Amino acid sequence: MTSAPRRPKIILFGDSITQVSFSASDCGWGACLADRYQRRADILNRGFSGYNSGWFLKFAATNEGKTDLFEHEGVRLVTIFFGANDASDPSLNERQHVSLETYQSNIKDIVSLTRSNFGQAVNIILISTPPVCHDGRLRFQKERYKENATGKLERTLELSGKYAEGAKEVANELGLPFLDLWTKMQFTSSGERENWRDFLSDGLHFSASGNKFMGESLIEMIDQLLPDLSVKPCPESGGINSSSVCQSIQRKGPWHDEIDHTQPNKVFQGL
Repeated sequence: MTSAPRRPKIILFGDSITQVSFSASDCGWGACLADRYQRRADILNRGFSGYNSGWFLKFAATNEGKTDLFEHEGVRLVTIFFGANDASDPSLNERQHVSLETYQSNIKDIVSLTRSNFGQAVNIILISTPPVCHDGRLRFQKERYKENATGKLERTLELSGKYAEGAKEVANELGLPFLDLWTKMQFTSSGERENWRDFLSDGLHFSASGNKFMGESLIEMIDQLLPDLSVKPCPESGGINSSSVCQSIQRKGPWHDEIDHTQPNKVFQGL
């Protein structure tokens, strides 16, 4: 018997912002993606808290890393989301800091590894560093370290902006879709968002509203730039049910309203 096609996969590469993207309490953006692709694709979270782009490449070169990151079939889309740690101030956080030039080179290497393992035609979305809220970072310092808080910013809006621009340059050079989160979170077509700082729980990581914004922004980009992967919800209910449509990823199992209860075997024949 010929085996049926396996469920396609979408893989999320990144740091802690990706690792916690399945958070139930914070409405994680990875969970938003899993919700959109229910019964169609498995979302694999490969986020590593505290990692910079260089450490990710080190792990990718190990036997464990190769298995964990790349031994997957049917990968249709990969998101690459690094920079929050790379963009640390070199004098205040030398341990995680990666120079901008090296960061750009590392992102290119991650793209190359993604293509060599999943095929040149695999879809890739490159995501920029998010903005940094200074007040939020200082407040987080005081809450976590109390009297040992330095009062110095190891991550800044200016530095994150430089790395976001660096990621954009890489995306343009490689011809990749680019989600400029640094800009999109802060600004609309009419100017600065008054509430953009609310998107960040500690000045760096996403709050529930930030996760929702990120998830919706990513899905919007897929809908616009990768239409064959776009899932169109039911126009009436907005749900991912029998009226939802995806051009290239079919649902697994018949919809319940396709099952004749008097002849339930009929619809399952040949699957």
